[in-house]
Amino acid sequence: RRVLFRSLADERQNEAWKEYFQKRGFHVVKVDSRNGSGMKTIQNVIQEACKEKIERDRRRGIKNRPIRAMVAGIPNVGKSTFINTFAGKACAKTGNRPGVTKGKQWIRLNKQVELLDTPGILWPRFEDQAVGLKLAFIGSIKDEILQTEELAAELVKFMNENYPGVLENKYNVEEDTDPYGMLEKIAESRHCLVRGNELDTEKASVLLMDDFRNGRLGKLTLEYPDAY
Repeated sequence: RRVLFRSLADERQNEAWKEYFQKRGFHVVKVDSRNGSGMKTIQNVIQEACKEKIERDRRRGIKNRPIRAMVAGIPNVGKSTFINTFAGKACAKTGNRPGVTKGKQWIRLNKQVELLDTPGILWPRFEDQAVGLKLAFIGSIKDEILQTEELAAELVKFMNENYPGVLENKYNVEEDTDPYGMLEKIAESRHCLVRGNELDTEKASVLLMDDFRNGRLGKLTLEYPDAY
């Protein structure tokens, strides 16, 4: 079993999640597919995780058979970006939205490893609405089926409760416990206006969600291992 952990979380929480999965028998690698950090450690971890299979093949006279691994997960978390960085070239199509990968594709990285790129998958329904909300925050659910302003207001609530002061510092605005009031202040600060110089909170909502998903609000964590 192998886990490739991708997160915008701070290092303290990343370490906590790494320990959480390791205690449950997973091989865990912390990587940043954008800058390549941690990628060099993956090959050794794959060999370690599959050493029993490699030994079985050796006893049967099968040598140099590449390890075939599936890269699976929820949409829009960087699976294809990870493959491209690991391979050192553009093998898989990427995009900052869910549903870019349409089908399965085998990619030969080297003589030792082949990876299967797969489309992102989600549960058919969420029994806990908080789970769906967090998935919407990170862009794993298509924005076209969401109310952007309502989603941004929920994100403002989360930020106020868990990271007070971050939005105020980022957008140079005063604190506002009303999430829609905060969206208005962000709109004013970023000159999001419609005809008649009225505040465009819809545009401000898109801006906020984009800043959050691209890490411009800082390294944040949506959930913690001690809650499980």
